[in-house]
Amino acid sequence: MTERKKTKYVHEGQLVAEVEVSIVEDDTGWSPYISVEDAYKLDDVREALRQNDLESAAKYARIYELHPVA
Repeated sequence: MTERKKTKYVHEGQLVAEVEVSIVEDDTGWSPYISVEDAYKLDDVREALRQNDLESAAKYARIYELHPVA
């Protein structure tokens, strides 16, 4: 079993969060996958962005605000 870090992006409205998760690779048919804790972390960040609670989302991620270019 090996683990490697990967950046996942969570997009809600005009906000994007950059969340670091661990990808697990093993010999099972479910590989690659993320841990339950990382899945909950992604869910928590998504919910915080929906509620515009940037302080809570920033505990787990870097937050960016999107602006139209043209």
